[in-house]
Amino acid sequence: MASIRKRLLLWQLTALALVGIGASLATYWLAWHSFQQARDHELEQIAYTVVRHGLEGDDDDEIDRGQFVSQIWDTNGELVYSSSDPVMPRQTRMGLNEFSWQGERWRAYTLTAQGLIIQVGHLARAGNERLRIVIGPVLLPLALLMPLLGIAIWLTVSRSLAPMQQIRQELDKRESNTLTPIPLAELPSEIAPMVAAMNDLFVRLHEAIESQRRFVADAAHELRTPLTALRLQAQIAERTADAAERAEALARLEAGITRAGHLIEQLLALARLEPESQGKRSQAIALDELAGHVVADHSSQAEAKGIDLGLLRAEPANIDGNPTTVRTLLDNLVDNAIRYTPAGGRVDVSVEAHAREVLLIVADNGPGIPPAERDKVFERFYRLAGADTPGSGLGLSIVQRAAEQHGAHVSLDDTPGGGLKVTVAFPPAQQAG
Repeated sequence: MASIRKRLLLWQLTALALVGIGASLATYWLAWHSFQQARDHELEQIAYTVVRHGLEGDDDDEIDRGQFVSQIWDTNGELVYSSSDPVMPRQTRMGLNEFSWQGERWRAYTLTAQGLIIQVGHLARAGNERLRIVIGPVLLPLALLMPLLGIAIWLTVSRSLAPMQQIRQELDKRESNTLTPIPLAELPSEIAPMVAAMNDLFVRLHEAIESQRRFVADAAHELRTPLTALRLQAQIAERTADAAERAEALARLEAGITRAGHLIEQLLALARLEPESQGKRSQAIALDELAGHVVADHSSQAEAKGIDLGLLRAEPANIDGNPTTVRTLLDNLVDNAIRYTPAGGRVDVSVEAHAREVLLIVADNGPGIPPAERDKVFERFYRLAGADTPGSGLGLSIVQRAAEQHGAHVSLDDTPGGGLKVTVAFPPAQQAG
C-alpha cells in the first residue's frame, strides 16, 4: 500500500538533495570562475606594473616572485629578462593564454609596451590549490545545512500528516454502529473536505440503517397478524367436522394466504425501492405502452369484481427511468383503485403528454380519501380509519417512493361524482444529442 508520508519524504528529500548538489556545483563553479578572473586580473596588473616601474622598482613587493614567472623580450625577440630557468616559451597572441610547459598547465598574460614584450605567468594548479583552500569554508556550511533541512522536512511532514493519523485513531476506536460525524474544527483545509464527505457518508449510512431497522420492525409487526390468523384458520379447518364449515374455513384460509402473499410482495417491492438498493439503470420508457400492458394484466382482477377498467387516453409519451420501478408504480396504482372501487364501478387510466411534463392519471369512483388524510396515506402501513377493504397500507407508499426516484410528483384529488384521482407528473424524456 502506497504511503503518503513516504512519498512526500521521498520527493522532498530527493528535491533537497538535487538542490543541494546543484547549489554546491553552482557555488564551486562561480567561485572557480571568480577566482580565475581574479588571478588573471592579477597577472595583467603585474605585467603593467613591470611596464610602469620595471622589475627593480620601489614597489618591489607588489610582484610576488615566488608565484609568478616574469619575462621580457625586446622587439627583436631577444630575451632581456627571465625570472626562471629554463625560459618559459613566449606567447605570440597578446592577452591571456593557457598552454602546457614542462608537463604542467600554465596561464600567462602577454603585452607589448615601450618596445618590449612583457609576459607574466603562473601554474594553473597553484590557483586551483588556493581555490580548494578557499572553497572548503564556503561549502562546509551548505554541507552541514543539508542534513538539518532533511530533519526539518521529516518533522514538518510528520506534523502535517498528524491530523490524518488522529482521524485513523478516531475511526479505530469507534464501534461498528457509531456513525456520529468527525469534528471539523481543527482540521487543515486540505483534509476537511474529505472528512466532510466522510461525515456525509456517515449520515447517509445512519439513515439507511435506521430505514432498514424501521422496515424490518414494521414488516415483522404487519406479518405477525396475518400469520396468526392463518394459523387459527388452519386449526379451525382441521377441527371442524361439518363439510360446509370446513369448506368455509378453507376458503377463509385461502383468502388469508392470498392477503399474506400480497403483503409480502408489497414489502419486497418497497425494499427494492430503498435508495441503497437502486441501480442507475435509466432508459427511455414509452409510458403509454406500459400503461396499456398494465391495464391488460389487471383486466382479470377487474372483471372478477365487475369493474370497468380501461385506458381512457394514451398519448404517446416517453420518460427516462427504470422500467421495473415505473411498472411497480403503475401496478400499485391500478391494484389500489380496483381494490377500493366497489363492484360495478369504473377505473380509468390516462397518459397525457405536455410540453414540460408527462401525466399518468388513475381515476376511480370509489370512496376516495378525505383531504385531511391525503398526506398520511403515503406513510408505510397507514390505512384509513373504518376501511373494510383488506390491504397492506403500502401501495401509495410504494408509489410515492418510486415517483421520487424519477423526479416525479404525486397528487391526490377528487373525481367528479366521488372517488379518487391520482396524478403522477413525470419530467419528459431528455432529447438525445
